[in-house]
Parts: sequence; structure tokens; C-alpha cells
Amino acid sequence: MKKRIIVACGGAVATSTVAADKIAELCKKENIPVEIIQCRVSEIASKCDNVDLIVTTSRVKKDYGIPLVSGMSFVSGINVEKTEETILSYLK
Repeated sequence: MKKRIIVACGGAVATSTVAADKIAELCKKENIPVEIIQCRVSEIASKCDNVDLIVTTSRVKKDYGIPLVSGMSFVSGINVEKTEETILSYLK
């Protein structure tokens, strides 16, 4: 069954694309079928039906009732492995 992941940033273009590509690559390597939905942080609430995980590249304090992971490590290159482990823990 496909896992649905929202990947969000401020503008839904630059940093979310970097994070989405890394997450897609990670899931492919781990044989986890995924559907990635890219959007702005301001659009998360309208897109979170049947979503398994939210990954953002900007700070989000709101609780959507769905696991939320900071994806800034994909942009900065710092602690990428820890972020990947956290994402996998929610998807497996």
C-alpha cells in the first residue's frame, strides 16, 4: 500500500523539491511505495486527508494529528541519516 507524504516549504518549489527527491530516493531504496504531495506550508491543512507523514523544510508548530518531521537536514546536509531514520520509522 502506498504511503502518502506531504513535503512542504514556504514557496512549494525550491527546498521542498530537494527534500521530496531525497525522500523518494530513500523510499525507493527501502522498497516503500510512496506518493509525495508537494505544497506550501500554508496548504498543509487542506491536503492532509489520508496522509501518513508530513515533512517540512520550514518551522511548523501546528499539530495536524499526523507525524511531522523537519526536513531541513536534506537542505543543509547536516544529520541527514537521523532524519532518514525518523522518516522510515513512520513509514515501516
